[in-house]
Amino acid sequence: MNRAVKTSLVSLSYAGMLITSQVASAQSSVTLYGILDSGIAYIHNSGGKATQIAMTVGEAGPRWGLKGEEDLGGGLKAIFVLEDGFSVGTGRLGGNNLEFGRSAYVGLASSTFGTFTLGRQYDPVTDLVQAITADWVFGPIFAPPGDFDNYDDSARFSNAVKWTSPAYRGVQAEAMYSLGGVAGATGSGQTWSGALAYHAGPVFLAAGYLHIDNGNPTVVARGTSSADSLFNSPVNAGYASASSVDIARVGAEYVDHGVQAGAAYSYSVYNRDGSSTFANKQKFHNGSVFAAYNITPAFLVGLGYNYSRALGDASAKYHSFELGANYALSKRTVVYALAAYVHALGEQRDASGVLSPAQAVVGSYDIASGASTQEMAIVGIRHSF
Repeated sequence: MNRAVKTSLVSLSYAGMLITSQVASAQSSVTLYGILDSGIAYIHNSGGKATQIAMTVGEAGPRWGLKGEEDLGGGLKAIFVLEDGFSVGTGRLGGNNLEFGRSAYVGLASSTFGTFTLGRQYDPVTDLVQAITADWVFGPIFAPPGDFDNYDDSARFSNAVKWTSPAYRGVQAEAMYSLGGVAGATGSGQTWSGALAYHAGPVFLAAGYLHIDNGNPTVVARGTSSADSLFNSPVNAGYASASSVDIARVGAEYVDHGVQAGAAYSYSVYNRDGSSTFANKQKFHNGSVFAAYNITPAFLVGLGYNYSRALGDASAKYHSFELGANYALSKRTVVYALAAYVHALGEQRDASGVLSPAQAVVGSYDIASGASTQEMAIVGIRHSF
């Protein structure tokens, strides 16, 4: 895969059906694209039970979408994306039950000044840093427990204004601001983020920062934000009353001759105020490493490790070990096998506000284990169109 394309905001690597029309001298196009992904999962320790067998997403969230552009001349294009998530197993809407919950934006793309977009979008840290991590290769099973640092983009952002620079000598920048939209409290519910990426030969580097305001309880309910909720698992559900969340992430990757290897670090802070139900600000550190190798052009194997540590309000530690294998039946169809083991130590604050023994959670699946360990194995198929 062309990695420079992969880290670009406006590039989507899905084959599709292209409908092209010409009006006067302007060229316009609309592309239909999508991913179907479904697997059978074995989960040990699920909801306090011994085992569970379920159909689930394996490597990529199922979606379908439309993207389009119109050439306005002089290196300027009008662009749009509408992207909907759904469950292959049930047909239900994904993306927080929104019709276009994954993406819905319109904007202008200039070869000189970059791309400006308005609407529901991914943040710059996801665009530039996630793209050089194991999540991009093997999906959510390689994410930290509970996705407390938005490693697997559990949160997307509504009412967002985003700028993406052109790539210049391997450097690309992004900045985003999402409006909270609360009358009389401009900062309530706002999100802002920025990221920078660098590519030279086989080396990829990226870093970014994300700030999410969780709503001012004097004017709106806490949790009213331009961001989707991050408080979805036993790892961080106890911090849903946080006044804001700050996340910094850095990553590095090496890609050459069938080898992919990378490392990343994140520092997340769940801030408190007088309306929060926890005593001290909660901090999460996460360090991750992964390596993958193409045994043949069609057969990819990889492994990863996450170490996560909570400090401040709770003292939990999480060790996560992951394995993955992909076999490409064609350019668009892949069968895969994934497995993970997570061990939790110490205490975490649960959703009721009580400090309790830490629960293991695999990746961003957010399945409560009710135990200090959780194991998951998935076999499935992914098809892109």
